[in-house]
Amino acid sequence: MKGIFIDAGPELSEVFKAVVRPTDPPVHVHRAENVTPAELPALLAGYDFVLDDHSRMPTAEMAKTPGLRHIIFLGTGARSYMNPEELAAQGQMVHIIRGYGDTAVAEHAFALMFAAARGIATMDRGVRVGGWPRTAGPQLTGKTLGLLGYGGIGAEMARLARGIGMKVLAWNRTKRNAEGVDFVDLDTLLAESRVLSLHLLLNDETRGFLDAARLAKLRREAILVNTARAALVDEAAMVAALREGRLAHAALDVVLEEPLPPGHVLTTLPNVTLSAHSAFRTPEASQKLIRMALDIACEVAAKG
Repeated sequence: MKGIFIDAGPELSEVFKAVVRPTDPPVHVHRAENVTPAELPALLAGYDFVLDDHSRMPTAEMAKTPGLRHIIFLGTGARSYMNPEELAAQGQMVHIIRGYGDTAVAEHAFALMFAAARGIATMDRGVRVGGWPRTAGPQLTGKTLGLLGYGGIGAEMARLARGIGMKVLAWNRTKRNAEGVDFVDLDTLLAESRVLSLHLLLNDETRGFLDAARLAKLRREAILVNTARAALVDEAAMVAALREGRLAHAALDVVLEEPLPPGHVLTTLPNVTLSAHSAFRTPEASQKLIRMALDIACEVAAKG
C-alpha cells in the first residue's frame, strides 16, 4: 500500500522528512502549495491513500480515483474541503486528526485576545506610517472569558486564562466538567463574557451557530475571538455589529474567503484584528501532526 502527500509546501515537506520512519508505508511527497480539483484524478492515480493539508476534494472528482481508499486530512476541518459522508459512500474513508495543536491554537487565541484588548494592530499600523496612536484597552485580569465549545483547545485556553486571573465560563454541546471552569447555559455565556472565544467543530448543526440573534446577546464591550472555523459565525451579522458598535472587536484567524481579497470589508474595519489562519502553525504542532498522519497511514496499511 502506498500514498501521496498531495499538497506539501516547503515547510511541511521539511517536517515530513524530519518525522518519517523507515517502517512507514511509502509516501510520495508532491511539493505543491495548491492543487485544483481538476488535477486530482491524475495525481491520485495508483495510490491507496492521500495526505491532504488544504486541498478541496469534491466528491465528483474523487469518484474518478476508484483505487484511492483513504483520505488522511491534516486537522479536524475536513468538512471545509470535502463531504466525508459522500466520500465514504463511494468507498473513500476520511480520517481527521485531533489534538495535535491544542496548545498552539490556544496560545494564538490568547495572543489575539490581548492584541484586540489593547489595540496592538491599530498602534502598529499607525506607527509604521509615522503616527503615534496610543490606544487604551481593558486589563484582562479579573475579566470573564467565555469558551464556546470545550474540547482540547478550550481546555488549554482555560488553563492560560486562569493563569492570569480571568474568570472562565464555558458552554459545550455535551456535558463537561473541569476544575476552575463554570459550565453555564448558552444565554448566560453570551451575556457575561467580556471575551468570547470559539472552539466548536464545524458541522451541519454548528454552521452559522453565532447568528445575528446570538450576537445581539453579547455585551457591547465584548471581544470575539475565532481560531476555529469562520462558518461558525454569520459574517454579515458580525460585520454589522462591529460597524454599529454592538460588538467592540473581532479577532479572527479564520475567514470565509481565504486569502482575503484586497478591499474585503474585514480589512477596512478598525475594530478587527486579523491573522492568516496560522493558529496551529508551530514547529511542535506541525511535527506532531505529520507524525500522527503517518501513524494513521501505518494503521490502514496494516489492515490492507
